[in-house]
Amino acid sequence: MTTRHTVAPKGQGGRGAYRTIGEAVRAASPGDLVVIAPGTWTENVVLDRAVVLTAEHGRGSVVIAAPPGEAAAVTVDGPDCALHNITVWGSDAGLPAVSVSPGAGLVLEECSVEGGRVQVKGPEDEEGGTTAVVLRRCRLEGARLAGLHLAGGVRARLEDTAVTGVDGTGVVLSGTASLDAVRLRLERTTGSGVRLRGRSRLRLTDSVLAGSGRAGLLLEDATEATAGESRIETPGAAGVHLTGSARAELTDCRIRGAAASGLVVQETARLSASGCSVADAGANGLLVTGSAEADLADCRIDRSTFSAVHLAGAAVGRLADCRVRGGSEHGVHATGEARVELTDCGIADVAMTGVSVLERAVATLTGCRVAGSAAGIGIGSPAGSTVADTTVTGTREIGVQVAKGAAAALAGIRISGAGAAGLVVDEGAEATVAGGRVEDCAGSGAVVWTGARPEVTGLHIDRPGKNGLFLAEGAGGTFTGVEVTRAGFPALHVAKGADPLFRHCRIRDCAEALGTDEGAEPVLEDCTADGTPLTFGTPAAAPANGRPGTCAPSASAAKAADGAEEPEEENLEDLLGELHELVGLDRVKQDVGSLVKLMQTVRRREEAGLPAPPLSRHLVFAGNPGTGKTTVARLYGRLLKALGLLRRGHLIEVDRTALVGEYVGHTGPKTTAAFNRALGGVLFIDEAYSLAPAFAGNDFGTEAVATLVKLMEDHRDDVVVIAAGYPGDMHRFIGSNPGLASRFGRTLLFEDYEPAELVSIVEYQAGQHRYELTPTARTELVGLFEAMPRGEGFGNGRSARQIFQETTERQAQRVAELAAPTPEQLISLEAHDLPHPAAR
Repeated sequence: MTTRHTVAPKGQGGRGAYRTIGEAVRAASPGDLVVIAPGTWTENVVLDRAVVLTAEHGRGSVVIAAPPGEAAAVTVDGPDCALHNITVWGSDAGLPAVSVSPGAGLVLEECSVEGGRVQVKGPEDEEGGTTAVVLRRCRLEGARLAGLHLAGGVRARLEDTAVTGVDGTGVVLSGTASLDAVRLRLERTTGSGVRLRGRSRLRLTDSVLAGSGRAGLLLEDATEATAGESRIETPGAAGVHLTGSARAELTDCRIRGAAASGLVVQETARLSASGCSVADAGANGLLVTGSAEADLADCRIDRSTFSAVHLAGAAVGRLADCRVRGGSEHGVHATGEARVELTDCGIADVAMTGVSVLERAVATLTGCRVAGSAAGIGIGSPAGSTVADTTVTGTREIGVQVAKGAAAALAGIRISGAGAAGLVVDEGAEATVAGGRVEDCAGSGAVVWTGARPEVTGLHIDRPGKNGLFLAEGAGGTFTGVEVTRAGFPALHVAKGADPLFRHCRIRDCAEALGTDEGAEPVLEDCTADGTPLTFGTPAAAPANGRPGTCAPSASAAKAADGAEEPEEENLEDLLGELHELVGLDRVKQDVGSLVKLMQTVRRREEAGLPAPPLSRHLVFAGNPGTGKTTVARLYGRLLKALGLLRRGHLIEVDRTALVGEYVGHTGPKTTAAFNRALGGVLFIDEAYSLAPAFAGNDFGTEAVATLVKLMEDHRDDVVVIAAGYPGDMHRFIGSNPGLASRFGRTLLFEDYEPAELVSIVEYQAGQHRYELTPTARTELVGLFEAMPRGEGFGNGRSARQIFQETTERQAQRVAELAAPTPEQLISLEAHDLPHPAAR
């Protein structure tokens, strides 16, 4: 039968009340209840038998305070002890406020422990039994070193308990201690949130670890932990950190704002995570090193500061149905001899490469998706990676690259919308490609660099911005069943010394089927271009669609290609007359005329043996699209040729894609090749500001600019460079390299056309094609241009030419309905032939 013992100050509690808690405990039998009156009781209470201490008036009314210099306010030496609704104050934050001895047992319910830790010690070996502790709806606050320390053979359970304001680690488990924590709230610790050492065990459910100064959850040695439906928020280091041979299993957990990596797995540790998310990590989302392993399923990693997933050493990472989004570096980065397996994973919008594999690492990708990254997949390891049934879309640079000396097998890949080449097989790389598609890339569909000899079968390349297949000098390989459609450049380009074998390849709807450099040695077996057999070296008649089925160039084409054919001599006065006939551009005409006079004077001084004044012929053309920049640039070259200041005066028009390489080491040679084509004439760089993007990072455009500056110096008298683009952006371009400002000393501003000038452009186009605007149509056309929005899509002269084209198309539809149109009706453009403003 339970006996009640009352503790009250003198004069309270009635007859038989005890004056100290210790007296009541010593008088109690196992199972008795000690009821304590409100107040602060300064003593060291020793519970050596199974008794329950409770506050008479509920939580917060009773405080047990350790005497100054005493180690603990409450010491538990017996089994089945309990404290209800009691606050315990320690005398020193670095010492235990509540101490539980080996073999003892304690339940704390609705209690607070302040200014010291709860320390529970268990037997050092299993034969000594266990120490059992339960905390329900408690609060531990203001301790130093640790808020709760479980050591040895301890079995503990926390329910709805808060640990806060600890100058050290929130909860420490060591030895063989085990803790089952449900709805634990741990916050504001200077050390780790929860730390496991030795062979301790943790089960964490529906809990929050927030604001730790170091790792949120730290596992060392041979510890184990499971965590479900829990959150780790803003830890000062890693969110979850495993070292030694630790094991952890996470389910439906959220890790946010880690100052270091979200998940760290080192040495021989093992991590399993399912349905978890890691966001806004200060380093990697997942870092696996040493011989550690990590298995993630249905997880998300968002906005990592470093690579979202980084594997190094001999680490192994297996990710299935995971998503990576955002991040300042790679999506997945494998180095050393690491192995990464990605199955049905998605990687999007990372700043560098979606999947990067370097050194001797191995990657296996199956059914994955990479979108919106700088580069898609980069294989730089010779150990042999595989990519199957994987899609790469919308990359700003290369889609998939097998780098120098690397090895990879690609099967069923799809590369779409790459900002440079779709697929690159670099120097000396080993690659096999089985099936798949490359479509809508800005560069070549596939590039095979010097010394590479890939085996490519069944690849379909559609709408590449440049060549379908580009083989550099000395490249080779076998290409079987490859299809190239709608290429703007030669579908197949073979450079000097390259000897690829093309077998059963099909070329359709391309500008040209095969382009070769002198010394190329392609072999074609059963290949066709638009149904016509494709051969090498034997001239043949062009097919009906006008596309050649052979690569043999004409003599005149070859002469023009190597620059041997010189342009005709032109008269300076005729050229100036041609300039002044251009519609509008009054300010530009005046500037060009002044330049011509200046250069005439320079030329005459040189002829008289006088030194020429310092003069930079390079220009910046600043203006919106369609304002005549290319037209004036072409005339400028011809004017300088007529003045004897350029050998040829021809124009070579390029943009970023013609100068900037698609992989490391390609930009310099590519820029040099474009520059050399312009020697003796004008190199016109359209949208030049794209070579110096606002956030350049590792952009290859800076290398192109540096190469241009050097070439302009080396060939200062044999070339003119004109950089063109939007007025505001050209300032950034000139400021991107110190050498540009000194070489581009003059800017010509191309102003937008006025409505009347746009009408004149339409009338000029009409005259060229033998059309005439009626007076009513001309009046309506003025109104159409006045009402036309001058936003981003406005093309100035280009818009005028589009209006003319649409007008002639509408006129053709109208005239086609006439039974016998007169010559006047055939050439007349009437008001209702103009496109309606709403259709623009």
